[in-house]
Amino acid sequence: MKEMKKNLLLLFLLLPVALTGCINKKETSTKLVEHIDPFIGSVAKSKYYGRTFPGAVVPFGMVQLSPDTETAKDNTTGYSFKHKTIEGFSFVRLSGVGWFGEFGNLLVMPTNGELQTSRGNVAKPESGYRSRFSHDTEHAEAGYYSVHLDDYDVKAEMTATEHVGLLRFSFPKDSSNRIQIDLARRIGGTSVKQYIKVIDNQRIEGWMHCNTDGGGWGDGRIHNAKYTVYFSAEFSRPFQSSGVWTADIPKNQSRKWDGVNSKKYQRLIADSRIINGVTELEGEHLGFIANFPDLHCGEEVMFKAGISFVDLEGARNNLDTELKHWDFEKVVDEARHKWEKALNVIQIEGATDEQKQVFYTGMYHAMLDPRRFTDVDGRYYGGDHQIHQTNNFTCRTVFSGWDAFRSHLPLLTIIDPESVNDVVCSLVEKAELGGMGLPKWEIASSYSNCMLGDPAIPVILDAYRKGITDFEINAAYKYSKQTVMGPNTLRNGWKEYNQLAYVPCDSSDRWRGYYKGLSATLENCYADWCVGQMAKDLGFEDDYAMFNERAQYYKNVYDSETGYMRGRLSDGSWLPWNSKLDFGGTGCIESNPFQQMWFVPHDVRGLEKLLGKERFLSELEELFEKTPQDFNFNKFYNHANEPVHHVPYLFNYTHKPWLTQKWVRIIMSQAYSTGPYGIKGNEDVGQMSAWYILSAMGFHPVCPGNNQYELGSPLFAKVVVKLDSRYYPGQTFTIIANNNSPENVYVQSVSLNGKPLKRTFITHEEIVNGGELIFEMGDQPKLNN
Repeated sequence: MKEMKKNLLLLFLLLPVALTGCINKKETSTKLVEHIDPFIGSVAKSKYYGRTFPGAVVPFGMVQLSPDTETAKDNTTGYSFKHKTIEGFSFVRLSGVGWFGEFGNLLVMPTNGELQTSRGNVAKPESGYRSRFSHDTEHAEAGYYSVHLDDYDVKAEMTATEHVGLLRFSFPKDSSNRIQIDLARRIGGTSVKQYIKVIDNQRIEGWMHCNTDGGGWGDGRIHNAKYTVYFSAEFSRPFQSSGVWTADIPKNQSRKWDGVNSKKYQRLIADSRIINGVTELEGEHLGFIANFPDLHCGEEVMFKAGISFVDLEGARNNLDTELKHWDFEKVVDEARHKWEKALNVIQIEGATDEQKQVFYTGMYHAMLDPRRFTDVDGRYYGGDHQIHQTNNFTCRTVFSGWDAFRSHLPLLTIIDPESVNDVVCSLVEKAELGGMGLPKWEIASSYSNCMLGDPAIPVILDAYRKGITDFEINAAYKYSKQTVMGPNTLRNGWKEYNQLAYVPCDSSDRWRGYYKGLSATLENCYADWCVGQMAKDLGFEDDYAMFNERAQYYKNVYDSETGYMRGRLSDGSWLPWNSKLDFGGTGCIESNPFQQMWFVPHDVRGLEKLLGKERFLSELEELFEKTPQDFNFNKFYNHANEPVHHVPYLFNYTHKPWLTQKWVRIIMSQAYSTGPYGIKGNEDVGQMSAWYILSAMGFHPVCPGNNQYELGSPLFAKVVVKLDSRYYPGQTFTIIANNNSPENVYVQSVSLNGKPLKRTFITHEEIVNGGELIFEMGDQPKLNN
């Protein structure tokens, strides 16, 4: 009997272990969506980390609902894992960018206790409506986020559809329980005018208008940038009473970032008037309060809102179409299903758990933007700031051009060609309606003129040559030509460039072009090459000859005395020379001459001839050998920033292609990992992740627009890419790496569809026709390949 009891006790003790084992086994064989960790890269710290956000979003969703930890100058996503307080949960944001932030509109916060109308400061959270929280209570997965707000003892949860955000708050028993909505709040400043209407005791609607007077992206330096976020919202239960807080803003008060974040301004907001029972109000700084004094402990109140950049009717229609019910778990499940479908275009085998997490979270980040900007009825806010209707494409926004043309959009041409077609249609529309050529960095149908070059042009060429052609190519060519030639463009120093064949560092373009003429010249040359290639494909021979010549202007900023690219003044003289490592100097932006000299993607052989073969290789080797192995921001191979992202693949143009294989493996291993610090450098709206995804598959473009991907060192034993039959003839493309391991990084041989591949690149046509690319891997370089 004792033995039986002993055995039963042992079985009882072991049962949880056995059950845990079953659960773990089930999880490891489960869905790809389980590998997404939205916390990867979620630290905002100078230039060094990812700046992603952990909140709820579906692929390319207009709503990106997430916690906001601090409205700070360099916290453009709204969230940083470093912070210990939460201001609230807003419906729209950017992912992974630096500079002054944008969006952060419709900030919702559950509170109780003394009513506060300002967000308060980080050092003293109780001075405002913000709350302390612990990362121990945070949970994030694809389409879902939750956290416990310590100061209010409220559990906050959220999920989303494409145009609707849904929040669920579990309150304590407290007669002062309420939900506050800050209508003025904006990550990079403030909205300048707001409107709120109480329909009944469960429904509200309104809008927040933003323009450059209120700061925002670039702290209001964007030409004619403006947008209005409309919302239509419902509470899951009636509020017992409501009110509005309003602040009177002096006419001479700055409402850009510094002004809004000053103590004076925040005191002004803290002293807002409370107007109880108001049913409709328009003002310059408004907030709404819904009171729920009779809740029991743990009782829930949900809040859902559809948003639109078109009008209130659009917001209502978006809400009614996408979310008529209050089934929170159903929305979470649907969001997970959408992500599973999106991720399922790439299946990988032979990856560690950490690699799966980095890879599929990378795909997640690469599918946040360019996001939908079209309402469910096909209407959108256009480049002329008027409302338009489309039936043949989805208008997209947040085109991080200077970043995205390198890896992000090329990746999407393979895994989601329809999104690329939408992007091209949207860019051409902006050029047609906006009147200033193709945008560099488009946001909310506004030109931001952020960074340099003409990145929309390689995106258009790359799409067209890859068979993504559901757009008007003649219009695309017309605006591409206008963009590079002028007039009425935002091209850096375009007049001087046309006259001098380089952008002088004393250019009349005094914002982003001033003293950045070297970088601008090199970017312009590549864009000119892209226009020339379009002209060639369309049969415009004279244009082709002209732009082909302009593509060689990069030689005009090569200084034979120093042996490096160097900025010039309009009189032809060179800028003073400090060193090749002079970061931000000698005519460079976000780079130095050592890094910038490699940006001649359209003519690598010409650059090699300019430097000499031996020096071309030795300089490349030095660039990588002196790179810090933590891959933080540095003066050598600076993977944390975009200008060098193609450079590891330039070894393929030398007699040492195995150095490409070596270094791409090291970069994937050292510059990417799990956790909040897992992305070394701003994620930049999907670019950093896209570089990893392409490189992990075993290839990456050097020159988007020439349809070639340089071969590297595949990270996994097997990758299967499902191809979109609406665009491509093949069904799947499979990459196999035999004898692959962390040590076996060197390619011994490559075959395509059973035939030896005696070159270091593969073409887009070869991928999308379907088939099998096989790498044989080893631990030593293959010296004769």
